[in-house]
Amino acid sequence: MSALREVPGVVFERPVSAFAPSPAEARGLERDQVRLLVAGREGVRHGRFAEIADHLRAGDLVVVNDSATVAGQLDARSDVRGRLVLHLAAPLDDGAWVVELRSAPDAAEPVLDGRPGERVLVPGAELRLEAAYPHEGSSPTGSGNRLWRASVTGDLDAAVAGHGRAIAYGYLDSRYPLSAYQSVFSRRPGSAEMASAARPFTQAVVTDLVSRGVAIAPITLHTGVSSQEAGEGPQPERYEVGEATARLTNAVRAGGGRVVAVGTTVTRALESSVADDGRVIASRGWTERVVTPDHPPRVVTGLVTGWHDPQASHLLLVEAVAGRALAQTAYDAAVAQGYLWHEFGDSALLLP
Repeated sequence: MSALREVPGVVFERPVSAFAPSPAEARGLERDQVRLLVAGREGVRHGRFAEIADHLRAGDLVVVNDSATVAGQLDARSDVRGRLVLHLAAPLDDGAWVVELRSAPDAAEPVLDGRPGERVLVPGAELRLEAAYPHEGSSPTGSGNRLWRASVTGDLDAAVAGHGRAIAYGYLDSRYPLSAYQSVFSRRPGSAEMASAARPFTQAVVTDLVSRGVAIAPITLHTGVSSQEAGEGPQPERYEVGEATARLTNAVRAGGGRVVAVGTTVTRALESSVADDGRVIASRGWTERVVTPDHPPRVVTGLVTGWHDPQASHLLLVEAVAGRALAQTAYDAAVAQGYLWHEFGDSALLLP
């Protein structure tokens, strides 16, 4: 994770009221009844996510993330500052954790003045901040460090099992169960936050796609926390692209089909698995790949996504896939038509 040199070219002002305050089900909708904005060569169209197959064609490939969301938020107490909210961003290979400190009670603000040696207590376990992650001065604002490497003593797994909940922020109207943060594809636990672009998919949508000749293939990318500051790139994340998905992706490209990534996570994983000759190969590990207009995708040609905040690093990925003009057109239309933002919000299908 590092400060990005690029600034998103898409400029818009998201209304404060655009936050989706709750899951679609809590608003009286089926998951696939959230709104869908489709932007491509034919302009902008509006509909419902259940109709997404109408905008794809036989021979296309939809790639999804099969990572499941874990309970990564815990109420905690620091020996320096008292009550806070702890976000577990990712386990490291040596047993340490990447963590984020947030303000109590609803994690509305990051705590940026942590210090090495600070102890954070949760039921049955203690985390000790060791060093800023991935390095000192990671925050692009220069106002401290957002993520920390922390050593763990005690039984953190038991603390999570007994007291953990899905990571959520102050804009939601209530706390929702972990099941609300899973997609129909979720099967491999590991994401700190939901890979939310796939949330509107239902079994009916999957059946509709497959019956029309649209293929679906999985990758795995375990997401970190999504609370990056403006200008801050995504943190390193664990991923895996299997041999079957690699072969199918190459076959679809060779046959002239489109490779449509469901979310920025899928885009990052696929683009981390491109060999020098342009083929997708099976790979796994930690990726630091950041897709931007200066470092564009080589495989992904379409994107299913939610709506990202102004200046967010994810906007650079959207621009890289869709092109700046199409991305700007889509965001202008979403703001004008009152689309809802964030993990429980509405969707876009970008087909440049």
